Amino acid sequence: MNYLCLVYYDEKIMTSMSQREWDDLNQECIACGEGMRESGHWLGGNALQPVETATTVRVRNGKISTTDGPFAETREQLAGFYLLEARDLNEAIALAGKIPPARYGSIEVRPVRELPPKRNDN
Repeated sequence: MNYLCLVYYDEKIMTSMSQREWDDLNQECIACGEGMRESGHWLGGNALQPVETATTVRVRNGKISTTDGPFAETREQLAGFYLLEARDLNEAIALAGKIPPARYGSIEVRPVRELPPKRNDN
């Protein structure tokens, strides 16, 4: 089964790190991804730019509107994601516990919902 691990942390904590601390954390994340790739759990993932670069899109009554920033004001911001393959939720949680930013924020683990096949309505 596939699981999306959403990485959240308070960006203020990250910006208060020294350049060396930030670089070390990023190297840990790279090593974590490589380890998960080697073990066959890694399906994809990436870090995200800071929250001030976000744009929220909504469609109401057929019209698109955009808002700068994230949808909700929260203490922690979405910082990145890991898409993993795991036997079950317990294994996904164990893998998420290896993601380095979990020490500073949280990792939300969610099963990926498979969409049904496309209907062939002729």
